[in-house]
Amino acid sequence: MIARIWRGITLAERADAYIAHLDETLLKDVAATPGNRGVTVLRRLQGEHSEIVLISLWDSMDAVRAFAGENPERSVYYPEDENYLLEMEPLVRHYDVVDSTVAPERGDKRRPR
Repeated sequence: MIARIWRGITLAERADAYIAHLDETLLKDVAATPGNRGVTVLRRLQGEHSEIVLISLWDSMDAVRAFAGENPERSVYYPEDENYLLEMEPLVRHYDVVDSTVAPERGDKRRPR
């Protein structure tokens, strides 16, 4: 499994609007791409700015290419993104997922392996 990690910075006051924009564009396209296993959206407020990090999980680099194109290291942007982002980072990072643990639900007496 592959983790694709992208980061962007927006004004804190525009963060909610940008996340709503992501829901209607990139996140919708990612979810519709075969081989995608989901996306986690992280937000960190830093004074006047908000850092947004997307971690998407993929079955393979071929699945990533089906979404991102033949140069999967390049960030995927939509025309309206420039209205929100202070910088347009050109590259993403990919990692092999070597382990993952899900904590049990509260009340579940089983321990994670």
